[in-house]
Amino acid sequence: MLAPYAKKEMGEDMEWWHIEAKEAVDKLQTDAKNGLSSKEAERRLKEYGKNELRKDGKQSSMLRQFFAQFHDFMILLLIGAAILSAGVSLANGEGDLLDAVMILCIVVLNAFLGVFQQSKAEKALEALQSMAAPHARVLRNATVREIPVTEVVPGDILLLEAGDYICADGRVLESRSMKTEESAVTGEAMPVDKSATLCLAAKTPLGDRKNMVLTGGYVLYGKGRVLVTETGMHTEMGRIATLLSHTDAQSTPLQKKLEKTGKVLGIAALVICGLIFLMGILQQKPPFTMFMTAVSLAVAAIPEGLPTIVTIVLAIGTQRMSAKHTIVRRLPAVETLGSAQVICSDKTGTLTQNKMQVVCIADYREKDTRQAEICDTIQHLFALCNDCNVSEGRLTGEPTEAALAENAAQSGIDFAALRKEMPRVGEIPFSSERKRMTTLHHTADGWISVTKGAPDVLLERCSYCLEGSGQVAFDHRRKSQARMVNGEMAGNALRVVAVAFRQWAEKPNITEEVLEQGLIFAGMAGMVDPPRTEVKGAVASCREAGIRPIMITGDHILTAQAIAKELDIFRQGDGAMSGAEIEHMDDDALAKAAKNCTVFARVAPEHKVRIVRALQKEGNVVAMTGDGTNDAPALKAADIGCAMGKSGTEVAKGAADLILTDDNFATIVAAVKEGRGIYDNIRKAVHFLLSSNIGEIVTIFVAMLFGWAAPLLPIQLLWVNLVTDSLPAIALGMEPTEGDVMKRKPHKAGGSLFDDGMGMQIVWEGCMIGMLALLAFGIGHVYFDLEGQYTIGRTMAFGVLSMSQLVHAFNMRAAYSLSHVRLGSNHWLLMAFAVGVLLQVSVMTLPPLAVLFGTAALNTQQWVLTIALTVAPLPLVELEKALRMHRANTKAAKAAVEKI
Repeated sequence: MLAPYAKKEMGEDMEWWHIEAKEAVDKLQTDAKNGLSSKEAERRLKEYGKNELRKDGKQSSMLRQFFAQFHDFMILLLIGAAILSAGVSLANGEGDLLDAVMILCIVVLNAFLGVFQQSKAEKALEALQSMAAPHARVLRNATVREIPVTEVVPGDILLLEAGDYICADGRVLESRSMKTEESAVTGEAMPVDKSATLCLAAKTPLGDRKNMVLTGGYVLYGKGRVLVTETGMHTEMGRIATLLSHTDAQSTPLQKKLEKTGKVLGIAALVICGLIFLMGILQQKPPFTMFMTAVSLAVAAIPEGLPTIVTIVLAIGTQRMSAKHTIVRRLPAVETLGSAQVICSDKTGTLTQNKMQVVCIADYREKDTRQAEICDTIQHLFALCNDCNVSEGRLTGEPTEAALAENAAQSGIDFAALRKEMPRVGEIPFSSERKRMTTLHHTADGWISVTKGAPDVLLERCSYCLEGSGQVAFDHRRKSQARMVNGEMAGNALRVVAVAFRQWAEKPNITEEVLEQGLIFAGMAGMVDPPRTEVKGAVASCREAGIRPIMITGDHILTAQAIAKELDIFRQGDGAMSGAEIEHMDDDALAKAAKNCTVFARVAPEHKVRIVRALQKEGNVVAMTGDGTNDAPALKAADIGCAMGKSGTEVAKGAADLILTDDNFATIVAAVKEGRGIYDNIRKAVHFLLSSNIGEIVTIFVAMLFGWAAPLLPIQLLWVNLVTDSLPAIALGMEPTEGDVMKRKPHKAGGSLFDDGMGMQIVWEGCMIGMLALLAFGIGHVYFDLEGQYTIGRTMAFGVLSMSQLVHAFNMRAAYSLSHVRLGSNHWLLMAFAVGVLLQVSVMTLPPLAVLFGTAALNTQQWVLTIALTVAPLPLVELEKALRMHRANTKAAKAAVEKI
């Protein structure tokens, strides 16, 4: 049993690079082969804490957030006015403090609501971050386990491979050609070769410690096993954490736009409120009452909460997307999704099922070789040059390798016996640039190197080929035959992998220049990878939504075209291009060629960046998928980078905006649909808030303009703001995506939120709400109030202004007609409406509250009139929608006729 690891004293530094790997293992009291036990790992986690950098600055407490709500100048002005009002009342001996106390109470309630909104937004974003948190593979209890990086502890054995982020400092125990990129810590961008055998001087500079890996770097190439020596703030990254860990929350482009819009509207509201105050003074109304009315209106009407509401709606939407296999890493991506015009997708695993099956073995002459001896040799070679694991008789590994291994096993090859008989002594790992991998094995007669990879890459490195029972020169004629066989297989939508070998009397150097030259070509395997059943429907949805799907693959161009045709990505008249052709094009030529190209084959990662930029150059908003480390630049260059959750490396995930947890093209299309729905919901929430605020301003401004009495008291204005501002807007953010959202063209990237006439709709709807409230005030005052009183008129206006806004929230649910919307499909809005109406009716009917809010009990006739005016926005807005739809249809019909 492992002895407990003694925690180091703070400030005690170990020079892990200065000692042998075995000594480091002993010092950390761990087991290099089996790793820590779960119990010991749990104990160390409690002792050392989580493997994370401490955030700079304290998280705001709820109390601090509460007081932050009072930083707004207008709120402070209102509080000051309320206190002054109370002081004046007391000085005059009136003792009437109700108005002042109630105003303060509503301001405090508003502050609590603001804290609730902020807290909800923060929690949603935290949940988002935890979903996208990276994982690490470690040895625990002699088994490989994938755990969150925050749970990695000193003494863990970390398993690394190309594309992995390095989450802790560690001593290298084993390196299989492992190279890392450590510029985030050392500042040096050059790859660093790692070695387990080195024992370096104590004063070795950080960038030269080749037997160590550093937090913040990532593995560029190869594989390795690492002993974790430091975690969290004890790492080299932790030493400079104060420089790196302080990150301000970034606002999304939409939030920034709305912040500016809010400021403009806020200034306009202040100007109008100032005019209202001056008009009241000129009309010889009590200055203090007018001041309180103007300030209350300003507080109610200024849309300071727009960015917060947007954050909440975005966060709610991203949580909904996570349930549909899409993890959003960056909020701006949700906005951009709705304007995606091109989706560039990998083929294998995204458009296809990634369930490979070998269907034919070929030599250089024929698709299905009839020579049993050559076929057996090919299968043995594929079994040797293979990273699949055999455990309890089961093969596990990357799909292509698993298919080759399964085929070899079915032919009677015993993996365990073969690997024991011909043990692997070295390797040159596969990479997307090289498109091949090589292994070196010790045999009874010496050594054999085996190389497998893309046929067109391997053919150029072969000097001989198998023929009959021996080998012959692989001349131009034979290579041409091999290319024809490869082309025939690719044309039948098969994925083709070739294998070659070379024998050695003495152990060779394990380098590309030595092992991968002068090879003997053995043959090829053709594998079928059927398309995902749901992808064809997703492609059809793309086309209907005005989105162009493009396939990008490393496979042969004929294989790519065959699959693309089957999925309706590649159509008559479309272009297909290979990586070799891209190499010979400048950026302008590529942009021109990419206009009608739907298949890019034999593409290297660096080509992806050029493809993205070429498409963007033509004004397209581009989504790009990727899974490898070298796909990271393309994912960053794309407007929407989509990393694969299953096959993607941590580096690719870190560079992406979205992570697709099921690696499925249909999920990208579903994410676009959700993105469009979220954008719609933000528009609905903003539309509702601004039209409601304009309604409040119109109510007071028009009354003052005509010299009428104030239709509402200051306390009533503040109450309307409290009841109508938040809950309905948030509920609209939970609106289900409209059914026709994927039948529309993408919305313009960077376009205004108020496009398509929304700005004018907001203005007229605001005027409508204001005029309905004024009508209620006029009817109540003229027909029901006693002479010199305004209580009934104000009560009716108060009820209509508040509840008509709650009713108006339902108008936001559909752009054209509510007849297509199921009432119960958004129960959150029904709940918000019910709560709002209940609160409003309470302050109008319960005697204690009626006294506080200056309302009077309404009779049946007055309630009927109030309710009629309250629901009036529904038919009025429906009529406006019908007229707008008629105009749109007339315009479309006219355009169609002109086109004919």
